[in-house]
Amino acid sequence: QVQLVESGGGLVQAGGSLRLSCAASGRTFSSYVMGWFRQAPGQEREFVATISRTGGSTDYADFVKGRFTISRDNGKDTVYLQMNSLKPEDTAVYYCAASTKVVFTTQRRALYDYWGQGTQVTVSS
Repeated sequence: QVQLVESGGGLVQAGGSLRLSCAASGRTFSSYVMGWFRQAPGQEREFVATISRTGGSTDYADFVKGRFTISRDNGKDTVYLQMNSLKPEDTAVYYCAASTKVVFTTQRRALYDYWGQGTQVTVSS
């Protein structure tokens, strides 16, 4: 079992930046593939980024490539999402998630076992 707590959300103007953090507690953090997802009002939760257990492999949704960067610090049991050049359409609740089912990375929401409570990101135009 692992508990995930996101932080770092807030209100930012278009073109600005935010860094989200997700702190994990419980089982060994380095044994999890980690991911970030987001959900806007009235929409399904969608994949944003994922990172392998060691951090050596990452994958991104097309709409964030070149703007967002996922990273992890296994010594601090934390995964990060650096978000630059934010757009109003990035407004959503952002969730981190942990997977025990895969070895490298995955975009598939169903393969993530554990989820945080989410943090709100609002981008004003």
